[in-house]
Amino acid sequence: MAQFIIRRLFLMIPTMFAVSIVAFIIIQLPPGDFLTSYVANISAAGETVEQEVIEALNRRFGLDQPIYVQYLKWITNIITKGDFGQSFEFNTPVDQLIWERMALTVVLSFATLIFTWIIAFPIGILSAVRQYSIGDYVATFFGFLGLAIPDFLLALVLMYIAFKYFNQSVGGLFSPDYVNAPWSMEKVLDLVSHLWIPMIILGTSGTASLIRVMRANLLDELRKPYVRTARAKGLPEWKVILKYPVRVALNPFVSTAGWLLPGLVSGSIIVAVVLSLPTTGPLLLRSLTSQDMYLAGAFILLLSVLTLFGTLISDIILAWLDPRIRYE
Repeated sequence: MAQFIIRRLFLMIPTMFAVSIVAFIIIQLPPGDFLTSYVANISAAGETVEQEVIEALNRRFGLDQPIYVQYLKWITNIITKGDFGQSFEFNTPVDQLIWERMALTVVLSFATLIFTWIIAFPIGILSAVRQYSIGDYVATFFGFLGLAIPDFLLALVLMYIAFKYFNQSVGGLFSPDYVNAPWSMEKVLDLVSHLWIPMIILGTSGTASLIRVMRANLLDELRKPYVRTARAKGLPEWKVILKYPVRVALNPFVSTAGWLLPGLVSGSIIVAVVLSLPTTGPLLLRSLTSQDMYLAGAFILLLSVLTLFGTLISDIILAWLDPRIRYE
């Protein structure tokens, strides 16, 4: 296992370089650049920009240099200084913009993951053990309903319910009084009180999907000979189910946990926009639409790195959970 982890870590280095090159090229593919969009917006407002100003901005942002020079400068600063560059639109270092929103994104993502597992794990087991019962049909119905309802529609419905019946401010993760307030216990409690709406919205489709996956996998395991052997030895039914087939059926839960890390950055962008969440998703969308290449490039690179590490973590946990999986 140690050799597998070391080998994967070494393979990640060239993979990340390749991903960074592809990411930087993709950002450059749309016609024009940030200055093109900037000048177009000013012209649409009825103002004019002199050519000397445009050339000065080109030199300032380094947009007058070839793409490979821009890439080398960008990746060198990341490796040597941890500097992701300057955001054109916000005129702020990229790392400050990213880390400001990352903490709230992490809190929301982990709350959603816990909500998803707490609901999906027991319901999936009961649905498989009591196949074709009323509970199974109810779980199946709500599972398909959760997969069918768009997240943004559920967001609008829950926002209405929260405002109408709970008299709670909707949109964002804080009440207006705490948006710019320093961190305190009152602000943390206010965050928790606003967390349930995006947590339910983001977790609904994932919960419905995992219930179906858990049910299908567990049904397949319950029919295997080793389960009948465990029952024949006189073990209690709960121990037979939890100790053997459930442990194997947990593999999909563990494998999807690796997708959480890149999800921390991207999140559900549409839901975040609808709910006005101060997470990384809307900022990623804004950087792409405005062609803010250093900000967008940092997001894409961070997504790729987290995907690689998330997959590695999932593989390690799978090998620990399932004795049949060995990477040697």
